[in-house]
Amino acid sequence: MKKSNQRRSELAIFGGKPVRTMKFPAYRPIGEEERLAVDRVMRSGILSRYLGVWHEDFYGGPEVQAFEREWAAYFGVRHAIAVNSCTSGLLCAVGALAIGPGDEVIVSPFTMAASATVPLWYGAIPVFADIEPEYFCLDPKSIEACITPRTKAIIVVDVFGQPYDADAINAIAKKHNIKVIEDCAQAPGARYKKSFAGSLADIGVYSLNYHKHIHTGEGGVIATDDDTLANKLRLIRNHAEAVVEDKGDTDLVNMVGFNFRLTELQAAIGREQLKKLSKLLSDRVANCNYLARELSKISGIRSATVRPNTTHSYYVQPFLYDEKVIGVHRDKFIESVRAELPATELRELEGTQISGGFVKPLYLLPLFQKKIAIGKNGFPFTSGSNPSTQSYGKGLCPVTERMYEKELFIHEFMRPPVTHKDLEDVVEAFTKVYAHRDELR
Repeated sequence: MKKSNQRRSELAIFGGKPVRTMKFPAYRPIGEEERLAVDRVMRSGILSRYLGVWHEDFYGGPEVQAFEREWAAYFGVRHAIAVNSCTSGLLCAVGALAIGPGDEVIVSPFTMAASATVPLWYGAIPVFADIEPEYFCLDPKSIEACITPRTKAIIVVDVFGQPYDADAINAIAKKHNIKVIEDCAQAPGARYKKSFAGSLADIGVYSLNYHKHIHTGEGGVIATDDDTLANKLRLIRNHAEAVVEDKGDTDLVNMVGFNFRLTELQAAIGREQLKKLSKLLSDRVANCNYLARELSKISGIRSATVRPNTTHSYYVQPFLYDEKVIGVHRDKFIESVRAELPATELRELEGTQISGGFVKPLYLLPLFQKKIAIGKNGFPFTSGSNPSTQSYGKGLCPVTERMYEKELFIHEFMRPPVTHKDLEDVVEAFTKVYAHRDELR
């Protein structure tokens, strides 16, 4: 048989031996403390204690109320309101601000979809501002350009764990008499100057979803220093329409409530998880600092910048990729790195925990392209005598599109108990692919 003259590639994507085959260790912050807390609740016989009427149990059971007090104390806020998800918390926040049909809410195109879609449930129109090219949060200049007489709020996102530019954006909001909701799902424990992320806006919302820094499986917490807003948030969480009359509240705007209640079991777990946040955060920051230093030695790859006078909590770690320097499209390069590394335990179906671009710009989703949301007639985009003329076409947010298409990549390798020894394999995978990049062209 005639032998091939083609040299066998060392890259795993072309059949070579990968850098690592042993799975990365799972992120498992749930331990004995949480098991004992759950056992305590089970033995109490009280799995939930909410009543959806005006009653002493309107505010939930002892675990929920203790969790809320402890959360408020930890983050230095006046009120913490536990809910069953961050999405629920965002929905409560929009409702508490009396937002309704015909209003506009400025949102981010580069985040989990709920951060941009919650205004729709109250008949308001999402308006997309662009992001900062270094920090990926909403750009204050882009926000300013989006404000109209219809604008009632801004939903900022502390994306990847980076707090938003609170001084600049809060000043814009004050100037135009609009409110700010802070989606802090990815940034618990991060700080902007001396204040915790989640406490920077009129209302902050945290996530306790299973892949966040600390979790209760599903869950969330709303934070505010405003007594009036806190009351409305609690009402919307728990069947407002059935409570307001006996409670004596007369402002009925958006007082159609839901069941967004956290259980006693989840609250008990959350109390133990909160105690672990500082250590879990310091471990992942140390890992990110290591990778930032090592991967930035590769020409054309650099760690994204942390905003001055802030700390980053690294839900994921972002890097910037320069195709002109490396000579290979980002997606091909990252695909090759993925082939060199295994999946993570408990998340095997997701594959290797690295990807290019994060999420597609949200305005390109079918919901916005077709302008179909609530009902079949296009509400709220086409409702009333003055329908929205908001455009969601390609090119709306050029920085977002550039990051999504070719400049940004993110990874999740830094979650403890991953060690620097594990991360050496990540560095080796990048170095190997870079050394053989000519084969990818």
